[in-house]
Amino acid sequence: MRQPSAVELAQLPDGLTLARTTPVFDENTVPAGLLAAHQVAEGVWGQVIVESGELDFVFEDAPSNVRRLATGDRQVIPPQRPHHVHPVGAVKFCVEFHR
Repeated sequence: MRQPSAVELAQLPDGLTLARTTPVFDENTVPAGLLAAHQVAEGVWGQVIVESGELDFVFEDAPSNVRRLATGDRQVIPPQRPHHVHPVGAVKFCVEFHR
């Protein structure tokens, strides 16, 4: 497995506030839309938070660069950058949205 790039490990920009958090999803309840290419709206930043298990995260502009997220990992998602996720076995995760 490769090392994540600085962009992939980026922190949320200063000055954002939490707008909402999704319910906790698992490998059976993850919405189909998250498994296919999608993006966060303009002006909104996302953050995937893995509560337990493992989840593969892929930016569509770098599909060969899969980042495996494990319990406690977070993945920042810049606005309008296409991406998708793929559960790796049993997993629990949520997504925060910040403005």
